[in-house]
Amino acid sequence: MRIISGSAKGRTLASVPGDSTRPITDRVKSALFSILTSQERVAGCRFLDLFGGTGAVGIEALSRGATEVVFCERDRVALRVLRQNLEAAGVAERGIVIAGDAFAYLARPGLPTFDVIYIAPPQYQGLWLRALSGVDVRPALLSETGQVIVQVFPKEWREPGLVNLALADQRRYGSTALFFFARTE
Repeated sequence: MRIISGSAKGRTLASVPGDSTRPITDRVKSALFSILTSQERVAGCRFLDLFGGTGAVGIEALSRGATEVVFCERDRVALRVLRQNLEAAGVAERGIVIAGDAFAYLARPGLPTFDVIYIAPPQYQGLWLRALSGVDVRPALLSETGQVIVQVFPKEWREPGLVNLALADQRRYGSTALFFFARTE
């Protein structure tokens, strides 16, 4: 994995050993950031990377000018790799690492508002739906023009039955699907 663009362009990111994380491919990450950049949703924006893993998505955002990225990760090995990657990319001062459960974080009172919330949990556990529902019940977590992006294996997808969020776009890149949700208000 590498950083595709921005201040840390070309730097290599370490991987988490084993299968506890689901890294995004450079192809999908490039497509994702092409979409976000065209929507002017990177530079100057606040991101929440709910299942941080290696930090590849959030670090790419920081490299491209995001103001701040909050990474939430509970796996100890992944946390170590995430922190190393932030330092190696030279963006650690704008990355906030929350060592803990993503669902407990979403339930905290007084959380800030984010422009992009990225959800890419381990596959086949239904965690994406639980996390998306956690954002849906707290729409103030998302800025008025913000969006939630869910990365899943296409066969994991099912209609989420949301109240405050609506599906705005979807893209498929081989065995990875990205679903974009916006506030309904």
